[in-house]
Amino acid sequence: MTLFQSLILGLVEGATEFLPVSSTGHLILAASLLGVSVSDFTKVFEIAIQLGAIAAVVVLYFKTFFDWQLLFKLAAAFIPTGLIGLFVYPFFKSVLEGNEVVTLLALFFGGLLLIWFEKVLGRAEDAAPEVAPRDLSWTQAILVGFAQAVAIIPGVSRSGATIVGGLALGISRATIVEFSFLLAVPTMVAATGLSLYKDHAFAYTMHEWLALAVGTLAAFAVALAIVRWFLAYIRSHSFTAFGVYRVILSLVFLAWLFA
Repeated sequence: MTLFQSLILGLVEGATEFLPVSSTGHLILAASLLGVSVSDFTKVFEIAIQLGAIAAVVVLYFKTFFDWQLLFKLAAAFIPTGLIGLFVYPFFKSVLEGNEVVTLLALFFGGLLLIWFEKVLGRAEDAAPEVAPRDLSWTQAILVGFAQAVAIIPGVSRSGATIVGGLALGISRATIVEFSFLLAVPTMVAATGLSLYKDHAFAYTMHEWLALAVGTLAAFAVALAIVRWFLAYIRSHSFTAFGVYRVILSLVFLAWLFA
Protein backbone atom coordinates (compact mmCIF):
# COMPACT_ATOMS: atom_id res chain seq x y z
CA MET A 1 0.00 0.00 0.00
CA THR A 2 1.39 3.40 -1.01
CA LEU A 3 1.05 6.50 1.15
CA PHE A 4 -1.22 8.04 -1.50
CA GLN A 5 -3.54 5.04 -1.27
CA SER A 6 -3.55 5.23 2.53
CA LEU A 7 -4.41 8.96 2.31
CA ILE A 8 -7.37 8.35 0.00
CA LEU A 9 -8.65 5.50 2.15
CA GLY A 10 -8.32 7.69 5.24
CA LEU A 11 -10.39 10.42 3.59
CA VAL A 12 -13.04 7.87 2.62
CA GLU A 13 -13.12 6.50 6.18
CA GLY A 14 -13.52 9.94 7.74
CA ALA A 15 -16.32 10.85 5.34
CA THR A 16 -18.35 7.66 5.85
CA GLU A 17 -17.72 6.35 9.39
CA PHE A 18 -20.65 8.15 11.01
CA LEU A 19 -23.05 8.09 8.06
CA PRO A 20 -25.41 5.10 7.62
CA VAL A 21 -23.63 4.05 4.42
CA SER A 22 -20.97 1.62 5.74
CA SER A 23 -17.43 2.95 6.01
CA THR A 24 -16.06 -0.60 5.80
CA GLY A 25 -18.01 -1.20 2.61
CA HIS A 26 -16.68 2.02 1.10
CA LEU A 27 -13.13 1.14 2.12
CA ILE A 28 -13.37 -2.28 0.50
CA LEU A 29 -14.73 -0.79 -2.72
CA ALA A 30 -12.26 2.12 -2.71
CA ALA A 31 -9.34 -0.25 -2.12
CA SER A 32 -10.50 -2.33 -5.07
CA LEU A 33 -10.68 0.74 -7.33
CA LEU A 34 -7.22 1.88 -6.16
CA GLY A 35 -5.76 -1.54 -6.88
CA VAL A 36 -4.79 -2.22 -3.27
CA SER A 37 -3.97 -5.90 -2.85
CA VAL A 38 -5.91 -7.68 -0.11
CA SER A 39 -3.62 -8.82 2.71
CA ASP A 40 -3.73 -9.24 6.47
CA PHE A 41 -2.28 -5.75 6.80
CA THR A 42 -4.87 -4.08 4.56
CA LYS A 43 -7.67 -5.80 6.50
CA VAL A 44 -6.28 -4.45 9.77
CA PHE A 45 -5.64 -1.05 8.15
CA GLU A 46 -9.33 -0.72 7.24
CA ILE A 47 -10.25 -1.26 10.88
CA ALA A 48 -7.41 0.64 12.56
CA ILE A 49 -7.84 3.95 10.69
CA GLN A 50 -11.33 4.16 12.16
CA LEU A 51 -9.55 5.32 15.32
CA GLY A 52 -8.96 8.62 13.51
CA ALA A 53 -12.69 9.13 13.05
CA ILE A 54 -13.32 8.02 16.64
CA ALA A 55 -10.77 10.56 17.90
CA ALA A 56 -12.92 13.27 16.29
CA VAL A 57 -15.85 12.22 18.50
CA VAL A 58 -13.63 12.28 21.59
CA VAL A 59 -12.52 15.82 20.75
CA LEU A 60 -16.03 17.11 20.01
CA TYR A 61 -17.71 15.34 22.95
CA PHE A 62 -14.82 15.44 25.41
CA LYS A 63 -16.82 16.72 28.41
CA THR A 64 -19.59 14.21 27.77
CA PHE A 65 -17.25 11.33 28.61
CA PHE A 66 -17.11 12.52 32.23
CA ASP A 67 -20.83 11.74 32.65
CA TRP A 68 -20.90 8.44 34.57
CA GLN A 69 -24.54 7.71 33.76
CA LEU A 70 -23.75 7.97 30.06
CA LEU A 71 -20.62 5.82 30.41
CA PHE A 72 -22.61 3.05 32.08
CA LYS A 73 -25.22 3.19 29.28
CA LEU A 74 -22.45 2.98 26.68
CA ALA A 75 -20.94 0.01 28.54
CA ALA A 76 -24.33 -1.73 28.55
CA ALA A 77 -24.64 -1.16 24.78
CA PHE A 78 -21.08 -2.28 24.10
CA ILE A 79 -21.29 -5.63 25.93
CA PRO A 80 -23.53 -7.39 23.34
CA THR A 81 -21.39 -6.09 20.49
CA GLY A 82 -18.17 -7.06 22.22
CA LEU A 83 -19.28 -10.59 23.06
CA ILE A 84 -20.73 -11.31 19.61
CA GLY A 85 -17.70 -9.79 17.89
CA LEU A 86 -15.28 -11.81 20.01
CA PHE A 87 -16.93 -15.15 19.28
CA VAL A 88 -17.47 -14.67 15.54
CA TYR A 89 -14.16 -12.87 14.88
CA PRO A 90 -12.40 -15.90 13.28
CA PHE A 91 -15.29 -16.41 10.83
CA PHE A 92 -15.49 -12.69 10.10
CA LYS A 93 -11.75 -12.49 9.48
CA SER A 94 -11.50 -15.49 7.20
CA VAL A 95 -14.76 -15.41 5.24
CA LEU A 96 -16.59 -12.08 5.35
CA GLU A 97 -13.87 -9.44 5.60
CA GLY A 98 -12.93 -8.06 2.19
CA ASN A 99 -15.70 -9.97 0.39
CA GLU A 100 -17.01 -7.56 -2.26
CA VAL A 101 -20.19 -9.50 -3.06
CA VAL A 102 -21.24 -9.73 0.61
CA THR A 103 -20.45 -6.04 1.04
CA LEU A 104 -22.54 -4.97 -1.96
CA LEU A 105 -25.50 -7.14 -0.99
CA ALA A 106 -25.41 -5.72 2.54
CA LEU A 107 -25.26 -2.20 1.12
CA PHE A 108 -28.26 -2.92 -1.11
CA PHE A 109 -30.55 -4.51 1.45
CA GLY A 110 -29.45 -2.08 4.16
CA GLY A 111 -30.45 0.78 1.87
CA LEU A 112 -33.88 -0.75 1.24
CA LEU A 113 -34.31 -1.19 5.00
CA LEU A 114 -33.52 2.49 5.66
CA ILE A 115 -36.03 3.59 3.01
CA TRP A 116 -38.68 1.22 4.39
CA PHE A 117 -38.14 2.38 7.97
CA GLU A 118 -38.54 6.01 6.98
CA LYS A 119 -41.77 5.28 5.07
CA VAL A 120 -43.24 3.19 7.88
CA LEU A 121 -41.89 4.94 10.98
CA GLY A 122 -40.87 8.35 9.68
CA ARG A 123 -43.82 10.39 10.92
CA ALA A 124 -43.84 8.66 14.28
CA GLU A 125 -40.14 9.39 14.69
CA ASP A 126 -40.71 13.06 13.95
CA ALA A 127 -42.87 13.14 17.08
CA ALA A 128 -40.39 11.21 19.25
CA PRO A 129 -38.99 13.35 22.08
CA GLU A 130 -35.36 14.36 21.72
CA VAL A 131 -33.54 13.44 24.92
CA ALA A 132 -29.89 13.35 25.89
CA PRO A 133 -28.12 10.05 25.11
CA ARG A 134 -27.58 9.56 28.84
CA ASP A 135 -31.36 9.42 29.33
CA LEU A 136 -31.96 6.36 27.15
CA SER A 137 -33.35 3.46 29.16
CA TRP A 138 -31.13 0.51 30.00
CA THR A 139 -33.25 -1.68 27.75
CA GLN A 140 -32.89 0.72 24.83
CA ALA A 141 -29.12 0.92 25.30
CA ILE A 142 -28.69 -2.87 25.40
CA LEU A 143 -30.93 -3.44 22.37
CA VAL A 144 -29.06 -0.79 20.38
CA GLY A 145 -25.91 -2.73 21.27
CA PHE A 146 -27.39 -5.90 19.79
CA ALA A 147 -28.37 -3.95 16.66
CA GLN A 148 -24.83 -2.64 16.33
CA ALA A 149 -23.46 -6.19 16.46
CA VAL A 150 -25.07 -6.91 13.07
CA ALA A 151 -22.53 -4.50 11.56
CA ILE A 152 -19.82 -7.14 11.87
CA ILE A 153 -21.05 -8.08 8.38
CA PRO A 154 -19.15 -5.76 5.99
CA GLY A 155 -21.47 -3.37 4.20
CA VAL A 156 -24.15 -3.32 6.91
CA SER A 157 -22.83 -0.09 8.53
CA ARG A 158 -22.33 0.24 12.26
CA SER A 159 -23.99 3.65 12.19
CA GLY A 160 -26.84 2.36 10.03
CA ALA A 161 -27.47 -0.63 12.28
CA THR A 162 -27.62 1.48 15.45
CA ILE A 163 -29.81 4.09 13.76
CA VAL A 164 -32.33 1.54 12.46
CA GLY A 165 -32.32 -0.18 15.84
CA GLY A 166 -32.89 3.14 17.58
CA LEU A 167 -35.73 4.15 15.26
CA ALA A 168 -37.41 0.78 15.85
CA LEU A 169 -37.21 1.46 19.61
CA GLY A 170 -38.88 4.85 19.24
CA ILE A 171 -35.74 6.91 19.83
CA SER A 172 -35.57 10.27 18.05
CA ARG A 173 -33.21 10.72 15.10
CA ALA A 174 -30.97 13.26 16.82
CA THR A 175 -30.72 11.18 20.02
CA ILE A 176 -29.83 7.90 18.31
CA VAL A 177 -27.30 9.60 16.04
CA GLU A 178 -25.50 11.13 19.03
CA PHE A 179 -25.62 7.84 20.92
CA SER A 180 -24.22 6.10 17.83
CA PHE A 181 -21.34 8.63 17.72
CA LEU A 182 -20.48 7.95 21.35
CA LEU A 183 -20.92 4.17 21.18
CA ALA A 184 -18.41 4.09 18.33
CA VAL A 185 -15.61 5.01 20.73
CA PRO A 186 -15.43 1.82 22.89
CA THR A 187 -16.52 -0.32 19.93
CA MET A 188 -13.79 0.76 17.53
CA VAL A 189 -11.07 0.97 20.19
CA ALA A 190 -11.79 -2.66 21.08
CA ALA A 191 -12.04 -3.78 17.44
CA THR A 192 -8.75 -2.07 16.53
CA GLY A 193 -6.92 -3.42 19.55
CA LEU A 194 -8.11 -6.96 18.81
CA SER A 195 -7.15 -6.69 15.12
CA LEU A 196 -3.67 -5.34 15.86
CA TYR A 197 -3.09 -8.03 18.48
CA LYS A 198 -4.30 -10.86 16.23
CA ASP A 199 -2.19 -9.60 13.32
CA HIS A 200 1.00 -9.23 15.41
CA ALA A 201 1.30 -5.51 14.73
CA PHE A 202 4.66 -5.34 16.51
CA ALA A 203 6.14 -6.93 13.38
CA TYR A 204 4.90 -4.20 11.01
CA THR A 205 7.48 -2.36 8.93
CA MET A 206 8.13 1.36 9.28
CA HIS A 207 6.29 1.94 5.99
CA GLU A 208 3.22 0.07 7.24
CA TRP A 209 3.14 2.12 10.45
CA LEU A 210 3.52 5.31 8.38
CA ALA A 211 0.63 4.25 6.14
CA LEU A 212 -1.51 3.68 9.24
CA ALA A 213 -0.57 7.12 10.58
CA VAL A 214 -1.42 8.88 7.30
CA GLY A 215 -4.78 7.11 6.99
CA THR A 216 -5.68 7.74 10.63
CA LEU A 217 -4.87 11.47 10.50
CA ALA A 218 -6.81 11.90 7.26
CA ALA A 219 -9.84 10.15 8.79
CA PHE A 220 -9.64 12.39 11.88
CA ALA A 221 -9.55 15.63 9.88
CA VAL A 222 -12.55 14.76 7.69
CA ALA A 223 -14.62 13.23 10.52
CA LEU A 224 -14.42 16.46 12.54
CA ALA A 225 -16.47 18.20 9.85
CA ILE A 226 -18.77 15.26 9.07
CA VAL A 227 -19.92 14.75 12.67
CA ARG A 228 -21.09 18.36 12.96
CA TRP A 229 -22.71 18.34 9.53
CA PHE A 230 -24.57 15.06 10.01
CA LEU A 231 -26.09 16.04 13.34
CA ALA A 232 -27.36 19.31 11.82
CA TYR A 233 -28.61 17.51 8.70
CA ILE A 234 -30.79 14.92 10.42
CA ARG A 235 -32.60 17.56 12.50
CA SER A 236 -34.43 18.62 9.33
CA HIS A 237 -34.03 15.63 6.99
CA SER A 238 -34.80 11.91 7.00
CA PHE A 239 -32.42 9.05 6.29
CA THR A 240 -34.12 8.23 2.98
CA ALA A 241 -31.40 9.87 0.87
CA PHE A 242 -28.77 7.61 2.46
CA GLY A 243 -30.90 4.56 1.71
CA VAL A 244 -31.27 5.58 -1.95
CA TYR A 245 -27.53 6.25 -2.16
CA ARG A 246 -26.73 2.78 -0.79
CA VAL A 247 -29.02 1.07 -3.30
CA ILE A 248 -27.62 3.00 -6.28
CA LEU A 249 -24.00 2.50 -5.19
CA SER A 250 -24.47 -1.24 -4.70
CA LEU A 251 -26.16 -1.69 -8.08
CA VAL A 252 -23.45 0.29 -9.89
CA PHE A 253 -20.65 -1.72 -8.30
CA LEU A 254 -22.43 -5.03 -8.80
CA ALA A 255 -22.77 -4.21 -12.50
CA TRP A 256 -19.09 -3.24 -12.63
CA LEU A 257 -18.01 -6.33 -10.68
CA PHE A 258 -19.81 -8.77 -12.96
CA ALA A 259 -19.19 -6.87 -16.23
